[in-house]
Amino acid sequence: MAPETAVADAEVISLGTRGRPGRGSGTERPSAAARDLAPGYVAGKRPDRGGRDPGKGKQEPPPEPAASRSPVPGQPPRTESIPVGELLAALATGAREVFGADWEPRLAEFLAFLRRRVSGQYEVDEFGFDREVTERFLLAAVRPLAQKWFRVEVRGVENIPVEGGALVVSNHSGTLPVDGLVTALMVHDHTGRHLRPLGADLVFRMPFLSAMARKSGATLACHEDAERLLGSGELVGVWPEGFKGVGKPYSERYKLQRFGRGGFVSAAIRTGVPIVPCSVVGAEEIYPMIGNLASLARLIGVPYVPI
Repeated sequence: MAPETAVADAEVISLGTRGRPGRGSGTERPSAAARDLAPGYVAGKRPDRGGRDPGKGKQEPPPEPAASRSPVPGQPPRTESIPVGELLAALATGAREVFGADWEPRLAEFLAFLRRRVSGQYEVDEFGFDREVTERFLLAAVRPLAQKWFRVEVRGVENIPVEGGALVVSNHSGTLPVDGLVTALMVHDHTGRHLRPLGADLVFRMPFLSAMARKSGATLACHEDAERLLGSGELVGVWPEGFKGVGKPYSERYKLQRFGRGGFVSAAIRTGVPIVPCSVVGAEEIYPMIGNLASLARLIGVPYVPI
């Protein structure tokens, strides 16, 4: 084994010496990493061996920031602030490219809409139907889905009466109840009328979905509400298969499931309105259901959990 050698106590050198000679470097010269911090240090000049800096007392003034230098001698310094007029012009150009040439009227309409909503100057009917929210937001959100993704084609829309009450009865298909939203959109875009859907109890038990359904014109699928809507001249939509129609497996595609209590027929007879049948074709192949997590569906209280 090598003989033990005595180790002198280490010298503690505090941080923040600011490059003073003899502190941290062990020599009279500042360390290479701190030379620019040493008092009187001038770039390109080395202090003499005695520690005296020949450039001491002859420090050059700090360089002028690049942002304030004048490109032409004799002119005032240049500033980096953007004039307000140029900033507004840039925002207007960007808005025109994103929202189109009529972005200003659209912005004014949106601000007026917000003012009406905040001040409460809007109308809803006795069922909670909000026409403005439905047309401006709900139907506008479904329209790109129907036109660009599903590419819906409508036939026989002339059978829907242009005025007065009527009952539109449709099959229910597609695993998710998107067919009801698309049907309401197509009826509005082709006839200008709003389809008032009759929804299941589950729809109105869910917190957020219940409020949106009411604002879109939906109401509970009961005899009283159906008769009141039909009697007041509204266009009512019903999907009598209910969740059994959208929740059926792919092997039973295009097979109508058992209808509910059938109250919509008696409501149409009592109010004397026509019944307009509607068929949705193509939704069965969009996203076929190949399985159902029945135990999970019972646990969370929904009719089915599709796979």
